Amino acid sequence: MPHVVTQACCGDASCVYACPVNCIHPTPEEPDFGIAEMLYIDPATCVDCGACVSACPVGAIVPGHRLPAGQERFVEVNATQYHDPVDGAARFPVDPARRLPLAPIDRPRQLAVDTSISIGIVGSGPSAMYAADELLRQPQISVTMYERLDRPFGLARFGVAPDHLHTRKVMQLFDDIARNPRLEILLNTEVGRDLTLADLRGRHQGVIWAGGAPTDRQLALPGFDRPGVSSATSFVGWYNGHPDFTDLDVDLDTERVVVVGNGNVALDVARILVADPDTLAATDISRPALATLRASSVHEVVVMGRRGPAHAAFTLPELIGLVDSGVPVTVDAADLALPAPAGLDATVRAKLEILAECAARPEPDGRRIRLAFFTSPVEVAVGPDGRASSLIVGRNRPVLDDSGVAVGIEPTGDTTALGTGLVLTSVGYRGVAVPGLPFDDAAGVIPHIDGRVLDGTEPVPGMYVTGWIKRGPSGFIGTNKTDSAQTVASLLDDLEASDPDVSAPRRRRLFGRRPGAASPLPESTAGPLH
Repeated sequence: MPHVVTQACCGDASCVYACPVNCIHPTPEEPDFGIAEMLYIDPATCVDCGACVSACPVGAIVPGHRLPAGQERFVEVNATQYHDPVDGAARFPVDPARRLPLAPIDRPRQLAVDTSISIGIVGSGPSAMYAADELLRQPQISVTMYERLDRPFGLARFGVAPDHLHTRKVMQLFDDIARNPRLEILLNTEVGRDLTLADLRGRHQGVIWAGGAPTDRQLALPGFDRPGVSSATSFVGWYNGHPDFTDLDVDLDTERVVVVGNGNVALDVARILVADPDTLAATDISRPALATLRASSVHEVVVMGRRGPAHAAFTLPELIGLVDSGVPVTVDAADLALPAPAGLDATVRAKLEILAECAARPEPDGRRIRLAFFTSPVEVAVGPDGRASSLIVGRNRPVLDDSGVAVGIEPTGDTTALGTGLVLTSVGYRGVAVPGLPFDDAAGVIPHIDGRVLDGTEPVPGMYVTGWIKRGPSGFIGTNKTDSAQTVASLLDDLEASDPDVSAPRRRRLFGRRPGAASPLPESTAGPLH
């Protein structure tokens, strides 16, 4: 039986290049790659060789006859991407010329520079690690990585839910990269505090900024600045033990929590809030957070989105993982009775079918997650203690075209108060300006062309960018691999064109080593860093 990609897919695309029959799509060369919710195996072409299994860094690919309980739907999810059972359309039409007997692997590039080259990378998250991996393929290059925190790997460590064990396995790949003797990771080292950007640019022939999008988009609504209101991003950091959020004010002495926004992070947060603490105890969840969750009074988590189910921001794999994991999920059947937009693809139709299953189920006992659609926050009401006591929400309705198909939404004017002591906003991440670098405030990114930082229309010599601060908060962990490859390709092109100055010092020590401060990779992390 053909192999199947499951919900753990991180979009790394290593499987694409391992496949001998080119049956995994979308590939990085195809336009859907950056927006697809996961990669898919064509069951009609797969020869069941298992090469993709070894290549996948997160264990997301399994033989179809060995799917774990709760993941059986992924046989159909993969298949329908190649032959839609409703309209017969193929999402990834096959070019016969691409059906090669060998995987589409390019010959590794050999940098046409003979001198030793030092590159600095700010950050150590997925985009930074993939960039380092690309750079270290060139034997002339050494890399120094500057990480503000005391542990590396960024969102792979602090952003992935602790119960997503397969996805977190990508840190094993990053461990392997970190063991390269030409890579030095300086922990507890903050640019702007311990050294300046000018220091970095003087020390290295090229600097890649991979600082991510560390803040949240804000909701400028009444009461959203009061105690009892926080961001889902902060909450994720809190239960993952992120040093910036260990003191987060989390009061779970409330029967209901409301999450504003319905992307994958929102579903992660909701699932953790209703999960069995004994199950979470077997994960890497923060122990203080686990103790708080054990004492939780939360009975219901409402995950709300302003648009209808067809426009839900969560992905199909995340929804399947939530619903088929046994977590009680409820949906108001009225939200599904409204006209859907025209031209829905197979992925959206599959989401609607699963939501309809949830709506048809009996009201669950015990803790549950309620997915609420056509609902927008209006105001947080506070109690006598100044903390959030309820969230006022407004009901929306679809705007229909002449044929009765929904083409937008508008408020109805009806409002309801949801009693809650904790409101978590999950409406997206945002990059922050870097002193000394250009910044596009509207988009929240560093402007660039193919990874070269731009000041107006001119590239800033020796400065590059990758990850969310480059493209915005989109894609999955593995999306950073192709993103970083583009940036590194630009950097290598510039090195070859500029005849780099070999007099620039390599990995010069900026300050003496001291315990817990900026230093080479400590002996205590010589083993696995995750």
